Amino acid sequence: MINKIKKSSGEIAKTLLILAVLVLVALVVAYFVVNNTKPAPPPDDAVIIDGLPDYEATLGDVRFVFLEAEDVGDTLYISELKDTMYAYFQEDLKSTERFVKLIVGAQNVGKENTGLGIWGIGEIVDSEGRSYTASGEEVNPWLPDRTLCGSILKPSFEPTPCEKYFEVAKVAQGLKVKVILYDNSGYNKPVAQEQLIDIRLMP
Repeated sequence: MINKIKKSSGEIAKTLLILAVLVLVALVVAYFVVNNTKPAPPPDDAVIIDGLPDYEATLGDVRFVFLEAEDVGDTLYISELKDTMYAYFQEDLKSTERFVKLIVGAQNVGKENTGLGIWGIGEIVDSEGRSYTASGEEVNPWLPDRTLCGSILKPSFEPTPCEKYFEVAKVAQGLKVKVILYDNSGYNKPVAQEQLIDIRLMP
């Protein structure tokens, strides 16, 4: 009789031990399941994305997009004239620093034509905050015969290129260009919006 009781007690203890192990395993599994269902933290590359260059901006109904920038050195040569009417009396144009040729496109993302002169590009700004305004009439022989800067933009047409030259310091880095949207039409109107976009300078 005593042996039977001992045997029965041993079986009960064994059963309780098995149940305890099963409960412990269930708790461990539940712990990992709960932890895995917690929302994942933001990816590390989110910070990197914020630092990427921004080559376009939309102001009102006008989308500006960087198209091309080239370091053309310290001389604009007459052999590279785009307007041949200057060929007989124009000389090479020299700078003590460097010329940068910049092309920015403007696209109408609205529903109606824009006004004439409602958009434009302003100065180039470097990483030190130095500003460089576009060169004046002296570079006209190296620009297209018909400038499209500020022209009327039709809805959903491909970006219209605006080409300009700038004299920029050789030490200038991290270049950006200011894109501008004016109130109504005309360059003498107040500036409605402006923003800097990045430039990828080709040697």
